[in-house]
Amino acid sequence: MRQALPLILLGLLLAGCEQLGIEDPAKLEAAREAEGRAVGSACRHSGRALEECYSLNKKASKAAIFSGWRDMDAYMRENNIDIIPPAGKRPMVPAPSPAPTPAPAEAGKAGAEAPKPGAAIASGRKTA
Repeated sequence: MRQALPLILLGLLLAGCEQLGIEDPAKLEAAREAEGRAVGSACRHSGRALEECYSLNKKASKAAIFSGWRDMDAYMRENNIDIIPPAGKRPMVPAPSPAPTPAPAEAGKAGAEAPKPGAAIASGRKTA
């Protein structure tokens, strides 16, 4: 009986590991997969492209996002469900600003003016 008591206590302690906050890796991976699928289906329902969905959810698995997106796409096609636009604003990516071009009247005057700093570097010429 004395030898069985420590084994019983050890069994009880190991059964309570989840209550101590020790996470099971299989459960974490299943939760991550389910979250990725939910994100993908939400992206499809809101009409977002896969690439946009990937860029907005960098921590989620791309395979899980794609799987959820594909499943929601099939479901929406079967049931004739329309896209629901997202309530929030889409992130704006700043467009590159075009380089200013000189006006035709100023092009003739450019030779008379002193060169701007850095102009020699841009043209590949050395300055004295």
